[in-house]
Amino acid sequence: TKRMLDLFRKPGDQDLTGTYMLPAAGMAIAPFALPVAAPTVGTLSGLMCIAAIGGLSSQKTAQFGLALGCTGVTGAMAMTLAALPHGQLAPALGLIAGGSALGLGVGKSVSPMALPQTVAAFHALVGAAAVATCLSSHMIHPTASVGHKVGAMLGNAIGGITFTGSLIAFAKLNGNMGSKPMNLPNKNMLNAGMGAAQMGMLGLYCASDSVGLGTGLMYSTTALSSVMGVHLVGSVGGGDMPCCVTVLNSYSGWALVAEGMLLGSPTLTVVGSLIGFSGAILTKIMCDAMNRDIMNVIFGGMQVAAPKKDADGTVEEPKEHRETKVEAVADLLIDSKEVMIVPGYGMAVSQAQRAVADIANFLKEKEINTRFSIHPVAGRMPGQMNVLLAEAGVPYDWVYEMDEVQDDMPNVDVCLVVGANDITNEAAETDEDCSIYGMPVIKVWEAKNCVFLKRSMAGGYADLENPVFFRETTQMLLGDGKASCEGIAAALKTK
Repeated sequence: TKRMLDLFRKPGDQDLTGTYMLPAAGMAIAPFALPVAAPTVGTLSGLMCIAAIGGLSSQKTAQFGLALGCTGVTGAMAMTLAALPHGQLAPALGLIAGGSALGLGVGKSVSPMALPQTVAAFHALVGAAAVATCLSSHMIHPTASVGHKVGAMLGNAIGGITFTGSLIAFAKLNGNMGSKPMNLPNKNMLNAGMGAAQMGMLGLYCASDSVGLGTGLMYSTTALSSVMGVHLVGSVGGGDMPCCVTVLNSYSGWALVAEGMLLGSPTLTVVGSLIGFSGAILTKIMCDAMNRDIMNVIFGGMQVAAPKKDADGTVEEPKEHRETKVEAVADLLIDSKEVMIVPGYGMAVSQAQRAVADIANFLKEKEINTRFSIHPVAGRMPGQMNVLLAEAGVPYDWVYEMDEVQDDMPNVDVCLVVGANDITNEAAETDEDCSIYGMPVIKVWEAKNCVFLKRSMAGGYADLENPVFFRETTQMLLGDGKASCEGIAAALKTK
């Protein structure tokens, strides 16, 4: 998190994270030095984690929010360690040291381009921890109360789905698996059947006092929920992966809630609730941005539209587009007063963000008003475009959400679309038969001139033709995105 925040820090801004983290030392020591203060430390830890979310909502308070979150988690870990028997303290510290080393290594080495799959992998760890905790809780309390049993079974089920689902998401995002949805016959009936079986096992588990039956049901839940995770996420297509990542984020939070209840840890329950609700809210925002129904995302996948046909059934003839060259694009930009840059996943794939930043910096130096318009689902994870631009040195006050600048588009002289397709597709507003109809898009066609930087004329994730490509005001600069952007930046410097 600190690496990402540092990307957004402007030159001259002070890094006060170390100062803000000083109270963490007190929180770490308090439960050991004054055991009676342990409940107070737990309460403060939960409040700090809640306040951390508020702090991270603004660039001005983000450093403080990060420190609050780290301090809260430090206090919660210290409180947990202080309650352990002395014989278990050394192994626990060893495990924490190993996990910390691994987390530090990943955090320092992961690239912004790999953030989506990294987040998915972290969700898998949360799911695995939930499964282990719930199975262990059953072994320790095989004849617990109904409330405890419900928590153990639900945590086990949610954890299993989160674990395997996140592994599938990681594999898809990392390119180890294809992005096409896994369409098994009667897949919705399969999901319904597995869900009904889970509920049946939960009822039987709560009604029975048999230790052997309870153990069998818990392990069966682990196996069935793991299969469900593979099927649910495997059925999601690449176009819906941003929503899928936020759903898994929410799942991991509810798994933590179950763990917190089983372990009697209010802080863990608070943190899990924060993650669960924030993930659900973000999923709602993402689905609204894509005009997608959440049930369709979880149980389906983007449906690919068939080629358009005329009334007599013949396939529509290919339309003509206008291609352009690097020099011509540079001339358009240098003669402009208002420029809007719309980045998409293609920019991330070609790693063109630094060249795009060079273009923006040059135009700004020439006193050409240059802004970035970001679609909520651009890329494979919410905020991925923002992080990539920040890594390239683009100040965050140059970057806007699409709704903030949508009304300004008719006044824009040149709209430069870098590797974006579906999020700029006019068919989402004009074609009711289109699979993305109703999805809010950036209206790049309203600009006086629009230049698309794409590798080819192929469609995006939804595999749909974009009518904007064939407008008179649109020009296509085809080729590698990074090479094209570097060529434009070099051409601008000769003007």
